[in-house]
Amino acid sequence: GHEPALRTEQLTPHTESPRTARGTGMETTMAETRINAYEGMFLFPQTVSADLQGAVDHILEILSKGGAELISLCKWDERRLAYDIKGNKRGVYFLTYFKCDAQKLTAIERDARLSERLLRSMIVRADHVTPEQMAAMEGRQQLADEIALRKVQPTAADSAAESVEAADAE
Repeated sequence: GHEPALRTEQLTPHTESPRTARGTGMETTMAETRINAYEGMFLFPQTVSADLQGAVDHILEILSKGGAELISLCKWDERRLAYDIKGNKRGVYFLTYFKCDAQKLTAIERDARLSERLLRSMIVRADHVTPEQMAAMEGRQQLADEIALRKVQPTAADSAAESVEAADAE
């Protein structure tokens, strides 16, 4: 009867003995549901400007698949990259704040890394940001307005992007 006790101890390394782990059951359940706030930055190639809604949907899909609760999402910036990434000189950044189970974060990071559409992504704990600041970064309505504007006058949005590119080249 000595072998099973060893096995139980290996499964519950944070407890003194298998008996206390079985007695309370608290050690494992508390670790399983540690919800943290995170800041996620997602970088797409500049070509995504033609399909901003597609980019937003892709981010939402990655986050919801990982069981994350979105706090805010906005198009952060469109800028020249410091170096080419997969042949791209420019990129579009999206900033998100979300809450999720700490244990599910690795799945979200993996999905972002394996995404064919994303150039880069970075997710960090958002302990430095207040809930008010997170909520203030909500930009989905602004984004919807930009998407609508691009449909009505695609030339204006495109020529603006081109003039920014020309300025970057100088």
